[in-house]
Amino acid sequence: MADVEWALKGELVLSCNCTVFCPCVLSLGQHPPTEGYCQTWAGFRVDHGYYGDTDLSGLNLGLIMEIPGYMSRGNWTAGLFVDKRASIYATKAFTRIFTGKAGGTTSLLSILVGNFLGVQQEPISYEVEDKKRIFKIPKIIDGVVAPIPGKIHGEDTVISNSEYWIASDIIVAKSEKSKMRAFGRNWNFAGRSAEICALDWSGPN
Repeated sequence: MADVEWALKGELVLSCNCTVFCPCVLSLGQHPPTEGYCQTWAGFRVDHGYYGDTDLSGLNLGLIMEIPGYMSRGNWTAGLFVDKRASIYATKAFTRIFTGKAGGTTSLLSILVGNFLGVQQEPISYEVEDKKRIFKIPKIIDGVVAPIPGKIHGEDTVISNSEYWIASDIIVAKSEKSKMRAFGRNWNFAGRSAEICALDWSGPN
């Protein structure tokens, strides 16, 4: 089933425990996170998406990940939250995509994730207020992420033309609020590193 065509387009926001901007973006996983390990949650807004004949448009997702050291060395732990509005077919599709089994952009997750915590369906909201991204899963994730202003007034600080697997252009950001409580974990990353990127993933190639 890895030959099913799929695509996700929209936006994602990511908040992690790094004290300054994530070194994994620039080092492509060859430098350890600032704390020696990574804890992160990410929110996804799928504006347009499909997996074969299954429509994934208009749905939101959440992902948590733990990486014990260098990103490139694997042994990641991950857990997925799928929009409560998603059909059983959409939920199965998202699960295949985010476990890497669907191939394409996320295929590396099938190698790097050693412990998949499972899938939970929850009400998920992803909102934009001015430049802030507000991502919420009630009683699980409460996040507010704001871009770091650039030198040119009104423009964000952006890393462009990167080989980072998530996106080639990354808006450098910081978490104003970042609480996550699920799967036996309790995190608070307020004031720490965050990213905002366009979501443009596809597969299976």
